[in-house]
Amino acid sequence: MIQIKASNQSLSSLSFPSHGPLAVPMTNDYLFRALLQQNNQVLKGLICSLLHLEPNQVHTVEIVNPIELGSSITDKTFILDIKVSLNNFAAIDLELQVINEHNWVDRSLSYLCRNFDTLAKGGDYQNTKPTIQIGLLNFTLFPSYPEFYATYKLLNVKNHSLYSDKLQISVLNLTQIDLATENDRAYQLDCWAKFFKATTWEEIHMLAHDNEVLTEAATTIYQLTQEERIRMECEAREDYYRTQLGWQNMLSSQADQIEVLATEKDCLSTKVQSLTTEKESLSTKVQSLTAEVERLRKQLPLQGQDS
Repeated sequence: MIQIKASNQSLSSLSFPSHGPLAVPMTNDYLFRALLQQNNQVLKGLICSLLHLEPNQVHTVEIVNPIELGSSITDKTFILDIKVSLNNFAAIDLELQVINEHNWVDRSLSYLCRNFDTLAKGGDYQNTKPTIQIGLLNFTLFPSYPEFYATYKLLNVKNHSLYSDKLQISVLNLTQIDLATENDRAYQLDCWAKFFKATTWEEIHMLAHDNEVLTEAATTIYQLTQEERIRMECEAREDYYRTQLGWQNMLSSQADQIEVLATEKDCLSTKVQSLTTEKESLSTKVQSLTAEVERLRKQLPLQGQDS
């Protein structure tokens, strides 16, 4: 297991590059997990922003499903969601989702219910822990209703009264930072979103200026990406994203082609129907003309006309 020493230096002695591109994009879910697992101060800061908590309200925050940093992973073994225990009381399920697989609504509900349903056999239902599922998405979940940060709870559909405060789903949209509200900015959610969307160290420096937690995050990111095995695992995730996007683009292209063919089929079907109707009309006219010819033929004098 790779050991990376947590920083206990003063902020002034912490260092990371002043310029240049990041070695690994901040939207890399492996790097995201490694950062939060490696630096508890950063984890606490992010949780406080997401849940609108003051630091003194968070006594303990712990990842209960850590991974071995730097160990080889596969799609089957890499645990995407991060399970966090807050103050040994609330359960938080946290995940950074880069690619829109068009299943986030059901997926987040599955995570939420799975983490809520942990009561031991025979236990009192009143002892169930509040459970929160938080998705940091690099896409817009509901294009018709774009929003930077949204929170969903169980409410009465008539009067909107709260059914229970033990279940909550929140979504932070990294692509809609411009829609951040004054309250979002007050808890620095826009700064976190910009941090995760940053691609250069110049951007990181601007965000981390006079911000202790983001400075800690930037330093930890730099330390992590200096470790070859961790960087390799991050690069493997980037390869995975490219492969997934390649498949999505191919499927999207095929869907477009199918739509074009379907339109052409409908057009041809309309033409065939029109030709069929025209044929039936002509057939009716032919029958009518034939009947008229026969009628006129019968009216002709019989002398020399009916050869």
